[in-house]
Amino acid sequence: MLSLDPLGLDYHDTVPGPQSSSASDLVLVTFFGDSRAASWPAPEVDAFEFVNRGIGAQTSEQAALRFDYHVKPLHPVVVVVQVGVNDLKTIPLFPERKESIVSDCKNNIRQIVERSTDLGAVVVVSTIFPVGEVPIERRLFWSDEVALAIDEVNVYIRSLEREGAIVLDAYSILADENGVTDSGCSRDLLHLNDAGYARLNNELVHVLTTIE
Repeated sequence: MLSLDPLGLDYHDTVPGPQSSSASDLVLVTFFGDSRAASWPAPEVDAFEFVNRGIGAQTSEQAALRFDYHVKPLHPVVVVVQVGVNDLKTIPLFPERKESIVSDCKNNIRQIVERSTDLGAVVVVSTIFPVGEVPIERRLFWSDEVALAIDEVNVYIRSLEREGAIVLDAYSILADENGVTDSGCSRDLLHLNDAGYARLNNELVHVLTTIE
């Protein structure tokens, strides 16, 4: 149970079994982060093997703290990171802590990027997805401050691009003219449907096939 394992260290095997008979010839890509990462389907692209190490409901702090357990032992060539919304969605509950929530989120994402590159991996860090339309039952517990915080953290994520760190701007791919997830891509307030992930994978395949 995650209540007895707050980082979810037992959620995944430390090292997966081979995904194919020729796994040693494939480039290993690891998805890492929260439920949005956990739900991210592997694209169909030759020469790559995909392992998913996302865990639903995790904050960026939880992800950063479990990186050495779930990613480092895999020796991935590429790490795809999507995390942060579970931090920022708490702002309506703790408005007086907004500044520290945003700051901690940025710091944790930076740590994940640095740990990935320290492994010698290329990190593809995704901007935080936009949220969908807020359902009536959640409007009392929501605030426009969440979207503003997502924008702020995404500006920071875009600043992390450098050698070994590539930004996949998922927000721009998914957001409509109102800054929410395009209705054709949204499953619910926080999650994408298959069409949303198909859009992301079109860009991800392009990124992967340009990595040397």
